[in-house]
Amino acid sequence: MDFKLDSTNGELSLKDFEGKILVLYFYPKDNTSGCTVEAEGFRDLYDEFKKLGAEIVGISKDTVKSHIKFKEKLNLPFELLADPEREVHKEFDVLKAGKMYGKDVIRTIRSTFIFDKEGKLVKEFRDVKAKTHPEEVLEYLKNGI
Repeated sequence: MDFKLDSTNGELSLKDFEGKILVLYFYPKDNTSGCTVEAEGFRDLYDEFKKLGAEIVGISKDTVKSHIKFKEKLNLPFELLADPEREVHKEFDVLKAGKMYGKDVIRTIRSTFIFDKEGKLVKEFRDVKAKTHPEEVLEYLKNGI
């Protein structure tokens, strides 16, 4: 399982994080209330994640241009990956059909995947709550992976 996507700082892949614990979190959309709360949570706990040897990376279907604005607005210290074609979303099975305002839509299920230092997937969190999830991930890492 690997991919290459454009980010707020050039192209990144899973292999770029070997030697670090990677917290890869999928979120629906830049500048929405829940996604802002979740990003701020990861931002506010970022130093604690770093102390544990972990790097955080967010991913959504938004463009790099949108991500750059979102990152600057919230002063996020971590990278955001752009997956407008939703290829990586499909690989991680985080898309779900649903209804919004009476229309059929495909939406992103807020989910996080933890990779160990060797790049092995060790934990999945699916359909999480934006407000409490960053702390939940940090607690998981504090207990050792």
